[in-house]
Amino acid sequence: MTTTPPVRFGIILAGGSGERFWPVSRRRRPKQLLCLTHPQQTMLHEAVQKLKGLLPADHIYVITGPHLIDAILAANIGLPPENVLAEPNKRNTAGAILYATAAILARHSSVGADNASFAVTTADHAIGNPGLFCATVDAALRAAEANDALATCGIVPAHPETGFGYIQRASATPLEGTDAAIPGFPVKAFHEKPALAKAREYVASGDYFWNSGMFFWPASAFLRELRTAQPALADIFDRLLHALGKQDYAAATEAFNELPDISIDFALMEKAQKVLMVPGTFPWVDVGSWPALDEVQAADEAGNRTLGDPILIDAKNCIVYNEPGAEKMVVGVLGVEGLAVVVTADAVLVIPKDRAQDVKAIVQQLKDRQAPQL
Repeated sequence: MTTTPPVRFGIILAGGSGERFWPVSRRRRPKQLLCLTHPQQTMLHEAVQKLKGLLPADHIYVITGPHLIDAILAANIGLPPENVLAEPNKRNTAGAILYATAAILARHSSVGADNASFAVTTADHAIGNPGLFCATVDAALRAAEANDALATCGIVPAHPETGFGYIQRASATPLEGTDAAIPGFPVKAFHEKPALAKAREYVASGDYFWNSGMFFWPASAFLRELRTAQPALADIFDRLLHALGKQDYAAATEAFNELPDISIDFALMEKAQKVLMVPGTFPWVDVGSWPALDEVQAADEAGNRTLGDPILIDAKNCIVYNEPGAEKMVVGVLGVEGLAVVVTADAVLVIPKDRAQDVKAIVQQLKDRQAPQL
């Protein structure tokens, strides 16, 4: 007896606002549309290219906000235009995944939920070693398909980190039917961002992994777990699938707007009955704020990372990002250490790198002023 292999699809989450990368990141050009980790490719383009190592382009979809559709299409990310989907409003990652899943299943109705599998990845992480990344995604999908379960990727922690959530595996014994080189393990629990002492305990134990925010599952397992954990959300999904199948976008929007603003972790992963993880050993950086460039860009002999040919004298461990370039804007930095200096055509940001998270406070004041530099 032969079985039909699952038809796989990729969903790239690309709806974030990237406020901590202001002033370069703006509402209509958030960080996933910036060349932060590659000199010629946006982060979203990089995410697409990595999935193309495993999936055909017409099976890779981007889900984003309606205000970003034109910018993404203009960025030439290497996908058919119809594969860039717009969720009606912001409803966090649960809403984005539900809408994208319904849209894909409606478009590929001949495949059906019983024979479709999904890889949900991100547009704002720097991922090295594309071959190993694709092998890990493939192993996660095969583990989820073999066990009829939800899967995630837990990044093997490089150090105690207080800025990430953690995934705790239930056992160090690999699950049957998973890849020997990249095995799957049962998940015991998800944990919120810990204090430093707790993070040290997590890393020392060997059973805790950074939560990558990537998910893998057969559609049938996803919908089964959703109906058990969140029956109201499952009912909305059914309405979305029906409406999108009829191309009734008004009805789809009406259903979507009833969704709560909740992450897929809180809505489903922490409540699901069958969850496993595969370890991610590829280079991985959550590019969340300006200091993340210290991990993804080469430094000069004084530890500085620069773009746009600024002039640095007696500066150490600084990030200087001159977006206009030296021909249009001269940027000079002298006698300082540990700063991020970011210059655009209409804004300048100067902050200590260890206060990079506070950029959002500046963005909030700009919102209160209704400033155009957003």
